[in-house]
Amino acid sequence: MRLVTYRTAVAEAAKLGAVVGDRVIDLERLGSAAGVPLPGDMLAFIDLGPDAVNAATGLLKSYEGKWPVGTSIPLENVRLLAPIPRPRKNIFGIGLNYVEHVEESSRSLDTSKDLPTKPVIFSKPPTSVIGPGEAIEHNAKITQQLDWEVELAVIMGRRAQRVAEADALNYVFGYSVMIDISARDCRRAGQWIYSKGQDTYGPFGPCIVTADEIPDPHVLDLSLTVNGVTKQSSNTRHMLFKVPHLIADISAAMTLEAGDIIATGTPEGVGAGRNPQEWLWPGDVVEATVEKIGTLRHPVVAV
Repeated sequence: MRLVTYRTAVAEAAKLGAVVGDRVIDLERLGSAAGVPLPGDMLAFIDLGPDAVNAATGLLKSYEGKWPVGTSIPLENVRLLAPIPRPRKNIFGIGLNYVEHVEESSRSLDTSKDLPTKPVIFSKPPTSVIGPGEAIEHNAKITQQLDWEVELAVIMGRRAQRVAEADALNYVFGYSVMIDISARDCRRAGQWIYSKGQDTYGPFGPCIVTADEIPDPHVLDLSLTVNGVTKQSSNTRHMLFKVPHLIADISAAMTLEAGDIIATGTPEGVGAGRNPQEWLWPGDVVEATVEKIGTLRHPVVAV
Protein backbone atom coordinates (compact mmCIF):
# COMPACT_ATOMS: atom_id res chain seq x y z
CA MET A 1 0.00 0.00 0.00
CA ARG A 2 0.91 3.61 -0.55
CA LEU A 3 -0.25 5.41 2.58
CA VAL A 4 -0.61 9.18 2.87
CA THR A 5 -1.72 11.79 5.36
CA TYR A 6 -3.85 14.42 3.67
CA ARG A 7 -6.35 17.25 3.94
CA THR A 8 -9.12 18.24 1.56
CA ALA A 9 -9.48 21.71 3.11
CA VAL A 10 -7.13 23.99 5.02
CA ALA A 11 -9.12 23.89 8.25
CA GLU A 12 -9.85 20.17 8.07
CA ALA A 13 -8.15 17.66 10.34
CA ALA A 14 -5.46 15.47 8.81
CA LYS A 15 -6.69 12.09 7.58
CA LEU A 16 -5.16 8.73 6.69
CA GLY A 17 -5.53 7.59 3.11
CA ALA A 18 -4.28 5.04 0.62
CA VAL A 19 -3.37 6.04 -2.93
CA VAL A 20 -4.96 3.81 -5.56
CA GLY A 21 -4.28 5.02 -9.09
CA ASP A 22 -5.27 8.69 -9.19
CA ARG A 23 -7.52 8.47 -6.12
CA VAL A 24 -7.01 8.82 -2.38
CA ILE A 25 -9.15 6.39 -0.40
CA ASP A 26 -10.11 7.47 3.12
CA LEU A 27 -9.26 4.34 5.13
CA GLU A 28 -11.30 5.21 8.22
CA ARG A 29 -14.42 5.78 6.10
CA LEU A 30 -13.78 2.70 3.99
CA GLY A 31 -13.42 0.60 7.12
CA SER A 32 -16.61 2.08 8.54
CA ALA A 33 -18.53 1.26 5.36
CA ALA A 34 -17.29 -2.33 5.55
CA GLY A 35 -17.78 -2.73 9.29
CA VAL A 36 -14.04 -2.98 9.89
CA PRO A 37 -12.70 -0.37 12.35
CA LEU A 38 -9.65 1.42 10.98
CA PRO A 39 -8.06 4.58 12.43
CA GLY A 40 -7.81 7.93 10.68
CA ASP A 41 -4.26 8.63 11.83
CA MET A 42 -0.97 7.20 10.50
CA LEU A 43 0.65 6.56 13.88
CA ALA A 44 -2.48 4.85 15.21
CA PHE A 45 -2.54 2.69 12.07
CA ILE A 46 1.13 1.72 12.49
CA ASP A 47 0.47 0.87 16.15
CA LEU A 48 -2.09 -1.76 15.10
CA GLY A 49 0.61 -3.73 13.28
CA PRO A 50 0.24 -6.27 10.45
CA ASP A 51 -3.46 -6.89 11.16
CA ALA A 52 -4.28 -3.31 10.12
CA VAL A 53 -2.16 -3.59 6.97
CA ASN A 54 -3.81 -6.88 6.03
CA ALA A 55 -7.32 -5.57 6.73
CA ALA A 56 -6.79 -2.37 4.74
CA THR A 57 -5.16 -4.22 1.85
CA GLY A 58 -8.08 -6.62 1.68
CA LEU A 59 -10.64 -3.83 1.70
CA LEU A 60 -8.85 -1.90 -1.03
CA LYS A 61 -8.84 -4.99 -3.26
CA SER A 62 -12.48 -5.80 -2.52
CA TYR A 63 -13.82 -2.33 -3.24
CA GLU A 64 -11.48 -1.17 -6.03
CA GLY A 65 -13.51 0.50 -8.77
CA LYS A 66 -16.67 0.56 -6.66
CA TRP A 67 -15.73 2.75 -3.74
CA PRO A 68 -18.46 3.48 -1.16
CA VAL A 69 -19.81 7.03 -1.24
CA GLY A 70 -17.52 9.51 0.50
CA THR A 71 -14.44 7.30 0.57
CA SER A 72 -12.74 8.23 -2.73
CA ILE A 73 -11.23 11.62 -3.60
CA PRO A 74 -9.21 12.63 -6.69
CA LEU A 75 -5.54 12.87 -5.72
CA GLU A 76 -5.34 16.28 -7.38
CA ASN A 77 -7.99 17.60 -4.96
CA VAL A 78 -6.10 16.85 -1.75
CA ARG A 79 -3.14 18.41 -0.04
CA LEU A 80 -0.57 15.83 1.02
CA LEU A 81 1.09 16.34 4.39
CA ALA A 82 4.15 14.61 5.76
CA PRO A 83 3.06 10.97 6.23
CA ILE A 84 3.74 11.38 9.96
CA PRO A 85 3.26 15.13 10.44
CA ARG A 86 4.61 15.06 13.99
CA PRO A 87 6.96 12.14 14.75
CA ARG A 88 6.83 10.96 18.34
CA LYS A 89 10.51 11.60 18.84
CA ASN A 90 13.62 12.70 17.00
CA ILE A 91 14.43 11.21 13.62
CA PHE A 92 17.51 8.99 13.69
CA GLY A 93 19.88 10.32 11.01
CA ILE A 94 22.80 8.33 9.66
CA GLY A 95 25.89 10.19 8.51
CA LEU A 96 28.61 9.07 6.11
CA ASN A 97 26.77 5.91 5.01
CA TYR A 98 27.78 5.86 1.33
CA VAL A 99 31.45 5.28 0.46
CA GLU A 100 31.74 8.11 -2.08
CA HIS A 101 30.06 10.54 0.33
CA VAL A 102 32.68 9.68 2.95
CA GLU A 103 35.38 10.71 0.50
CA GLU A 104 33.73 13.97 -0.58
CA SER A 105 32.99 14.91 3.04
CA SER A 106 36.61 14.35 4.04
CA ARG A 107 37.66 16.91 1.40
CA SER A 108 35.17 19.60 2.34
CA LEU A 109 33.76 19.04 5.81
CA ASP A 110 36.79 18.05 7.89
CA THR A 111 35.49 14.53 8.49
CA SER A 112 37.77 11.49 8.44
CA LYS A 113 38.79 10.00 5.10
CA ASP A 114 38.56 6.54 6.66
CA LEU A 115 35.33 4.60 6.34
CA PRO A 116 33.34 4.50 9.60
CA THR A 117 33.59 1.19 11.44
CA LYS A 118 30.21 1.80 13.10
CA PRO A 119 27.18 3.84 11.99
CA VAL A 120 27.46 7.59 12.58
CA ILE A 121 24.20 8.61 14.26
CA PHE A 122 22.70 12.06 14.77
CA SER A 123 19.12 13.29 15.16
CA LYS A 124 16.63 15.75 13.72
CA PRO A 125 13.80 16.96 15.98
CA PRO A 126 10.13 16.47 15.08
CA THR A 127 9.81 20.22 14.40
CA SER A 128 12.15 19.87 11.41
CA VAL A 129 9.56 17.85 9.46
CA ILE A 130 7.62 19.38 6.56
CA GLY A 131 5.34 17.78 4.01
CA PRO A 132 5.34 17.70 0.20
CA GLY A 133 5.55 21.12 -1.43
CA GLU A 134 6.18 23.06 1.75
CA ALA A 135 8.96 25.63 1.75
CA ILE A 136 12.49 25.02 2.98
CA GLU A 137 13.47 28.11 4.93
CA HIS A 138 16.71 29.94 4.19
CA ASN A 139 17.66 32.17 7.11
CA ALA A 140 20.61 34.25 5.91
CA LYS A 141 21.29 35.38 9.48
CA ILE A 142 22.12 31.79 10.40
CA THR A 143 23.53 30.14 7.28
CA GLN A 144 25.19 30.87 3.96
CA GLN A 145 25.80 27.16 3.29
CA LEU A 146 22.42 25.46 2.93
CA ASP A 147 22.89 21.98 1.48
CA TRP A 148 20.85 19.00 0.25
CA GLU A 149 20.89 15.22 0.85
CA VAL A 150 18.40 12.71 -0.59
CA GLU A 151 17.78 9.71 1.67
CA LEU A 152 15.70 6.56 2.00
CA ALA A 153 13.63 6.77 5.19
CA VAL A 154 12.77 3.63 7.17
CA ILE A 155 9.64 3.66 9.34
CA MET A 156 9.57 1.19 12.22
CA GLY A 157 6.48 -0.97 12.67
CA ARG A 158 6.93 -2.17 16.22
CA ARG A 159 9.02 -1.88 19.33
CA ALA A 160 12.61 -3.02 18.74
CA GLN A 161 15.08 -3.54 21.54
CA ARG A 162 18.36 -5.41 21.03
CA VAL A 163 17.16 -6.79 17.71
CA ALA A 164 19.31 -9.30 15.83
CA GLU A 165 20.42 -8.13 12.40
CA ALA A 166 18.93 -11.25 10.79
CA ASP A 167 15.48 -10.35 12.16
CA ALA A 168 15.62 -6.57 11.73
CA LEU A 169 13.60 -6.18 8.52
CA ASN A 170 10.66 -7.90 10.24
CA TYR A 171 10.37 -4.76 12.40
CA VAL A 172 9.99 -2.37 9.45
CA PHE A 173 6.55 -0.94 8.65
CA GLY A 174 7.53 0.79 5.44
CA TYR A 175 9.70 3.23 3.54
CA SER A 176 9.56 6.86 2.46
CA VAL A 177 11.72 9.71 1.13
CA MET A 178 13.51 12.29 3.23
CA ILE A 179 15.66 15.26 2.29
CA ASP A 180 18.24 15.91 4.99
CA ILE A 181 18.71 19.66 4.66
CA SER A 182 21.91 20.84 6.36
CA ALA A 183 23.39 24.22 7.24
CA ARG A 184 27.04 23.27 6.81
CA ASP A 185 28.34 26.38 8.56
CA CYS A 186 26.27 25.60 11.69
CA ARG A 187 28.16 22.54 12.89
CA ARG A 188 29.32 23.12 16.44
CA ALA A 189 32.40 21.27 17.72
CA GLY A 190 31.48 18.25 15.61
CA GLN A 191 27.87 18.13 16.82
CA TRP A 192 25.36 18.19 13.99
CA ILE A 193 21.90 18.76 15.46
CA TYR A 194 21.97 22.56 15.07
CA SER A 195 23.14 22.12 11.49
CA LYS A 196 20.54 19.52 10.57
CA GLY A 197 17.68 20.05 13.00
CA GLN A 198 16.44 23.53 12.16
CA ASP A 199 12.81 24.15 11.25
CA THR A 200 11.90 22.82 7.75
CA TYR A 201 15.13 20.82 7.45
CA GLY A 202 13.30 17.48 7.28
CA PRO A 203 11.16 17.28 4.11
CA PHE A 204 9.39 13.91 4.34
CA GLY A 205 6.99 11.97 2.09
CA PRO A 206 5.10 11.98 -0.18
CA CYS A 207 3.88 8.63 1.13
CA ILE A 208 4.88 5.55 3.09
CA VAL A 209 5.10 2.41 0.98
CA THR A 210 4.47 -0.63 3.18
CA ALA A 211 7.33 -3.08 3.54
CA ASP A 212 5.54 -5.90 1.70
CA GLU A 213 5.91 -3.88 -1.52
CA ILE A 214 9.66 -3.32 -1.03
CA PRO A 215 11.08 -6.65 0.15
CA ASP A 216 14.65 -5.47 -0.49
CA PRO A 217 15.35 -1.80 0.35
CA HIS A 218 18.89 -2.08 -1.07
CA VAL A 219 18.03 -2.07 -4.79
CA LEU A 220 16.41 1.37 -5.09
CA ASP A 221 17.62 4.20 -7.28
CA LEU A 222 17.66 7.58 -5.54
CA SER A 223 18.34 11.00 -7.00
CA LEU A 224 18.09 14.72 -6.33
CA THR A 225 17.89 17.75 -8.59
CA VAL A 226 18.19 21.48 -7.94
CA ASN A 227 16.34 23.65 -10.47
CA GLY A 228 16.08 20.61 -12.74
CA VAL A 229 19.81 19.85 -12.73
CA THR A 230 20.81 16.43 -11.36
CA LYS A 231 23.08 16.70 -8.33
CA GLN A 232 22.81 13.21 -6.83
CA SER A 233 22.15 9.89 -8.57
CA SER A 234 22.90 6.56 -6.95
CA ASN A 235 21.39 3.35 -5.59
CA THR A 236 20.75 2.15 -2.06
CA ARG A 237 22.96 -0.90 -2.72
CA HIS A 238 25.91 1.44 -2.10
CA MET A 239 25.01 1.92 1.57
CA LEU A 240 27.97 1.16 3.79
CA PHE A 241 25.72 -0.05 6.62
CA LYS A 242 22.54 -1.69 5.34
CA VAL A 243 19.12 -1.23 6.94
CA PRO A 244 19.24 -4.39 9.11
CA HIS A 245 22.62 -3.35 10.50
CA LEU A 246 21.32 0.13 11.32
CA ILE A 247 18.28 -1.23 13.17
CA ALA A 248 20.40 -3.73 15.10
CA ASP A 249 22.99 -1.10 16.00
CA ILE A 250 20.53 1.57 17.19
CA SER A 251 18.30 -0.88 19.05
CA ALA A 252 21.30 -2.31 20.90
CA ALA A 253 21.36 0.89 22.97
CA MET A 254 18.12 2.80 22.29
CA THR A 255 14.66 1.32 22.01
CA LEU A 256 13.07 1.91 18.63
CA GLU A 257 9.29 2.24 18.70
CA ALA A 258 6.46 2.00 16.19
CA GLY A 259 6.53 5.07 13.97
CA ASP A 260 10.17 5.90 14.61
CA ILE A 261 12.04 7.07 11.50
CA ILE A 262 15.59 6.26 10.41
CA ALA A 263 17.03 8.42 7.59
CA THR A 264 19.63 6.07 6.14
CA GLY A 265 22.22 8.46 4.74
CA THR A 266 22.98 10.09 1.42
CA PRO A 267 25.18 9.31 -1.60
CA GLU A 268 27.77 11.61 -3.14
CA GLY A 269 26.82 14.84 -4.88
CA VAL A 270 26.02 17.18 -2.00
CA GLY A 271 26.73 20.86 -2.49
CA ALA A 272 29.59 20.95 0.01
CA GLY A 273 31.47 18.29 -1.96
CA ARG A 274 31.41 20.13 -5.27
CA ASN A 275 34.20 22.19 -6.77
CA PRO A 276 33.34 25.00 -6.48
CA GLN A 277 30.90 24.37 -3.65
CA GLU A 278 27.21 24.96 -4.35
CA TRP A 279 24.48 26.01 -1.91
CA LEU A 280 20.72 26.43 -1.87
CA TRP A 281 19.33 29.96 -2.13
CA PRO A 282 15.85 31.51 -2.06
CA GLY A 283 14.13 30.81 -5.35
CA ASP A 284 15.70 27.38 -5.83
CA VAL A 285 13.57 24.25 -6.16
CA VAL A 286 14.77 20.91 -4.81
CA GLU A 287 13.34 17.58 -6.03
CA ALA A 288 14.26 14.22 -4.46
CA THR A 289 13.15 10.83 -5.75
CA VAL A 290 13.44 7.28 -4.45
CA GLU A 291 12.42 4.47 -6.79
CA LYS A 292 9.10 2.74 -5.97
CA ILE A 293 8.21 5.48 -3.46
CA GLY A 294 7.93 8.86 -5.14
CA THR A 295 9.21 12.42 -5.41
CA LEU A 296 9.39 15.34 -3.02
CA ARG A 297 9.45 18.85 -4.50
CA HIS A 298 10.24 21.88 -2.32
CA PRO A 299 10.92 25.57 -2.96
CA VAL A 300 13.54 27.42 -0.94
CA VAL A 301 12.33 30.71 0.55
CA ALA A 302 13.92 33.51 2.54
CA VAL A 303 12.81 34.10 6.12
